[in-house]
Amino acid sequence: MKTAKYIDEEILVKKAVEVLIKELGPVEAIRFINIPKGKRMESVRRHREWQKHLDKEVFYTEIFKEA
Repeated sequence: MKTAKYIDEEILVKKAVEVLIKELGPVEAIRFINIPKGKRMESVRRHREWQKHLDKEVFYTEIFKEA
């Protein structure tokens, strides 16, 4: 099995920015870099939101169906 070797983060960022600029152009590359990141929802709250919209019967049928 071949082990993976990670490149230095500074080099990684430099190469990534170069690719973005080459493929998107400088304006769109900067626009992409500045896209705001979505706010992370706390995991318990996220789970409760998921449960709120969950159809228990459909969920159980899917989980316990015979293979």
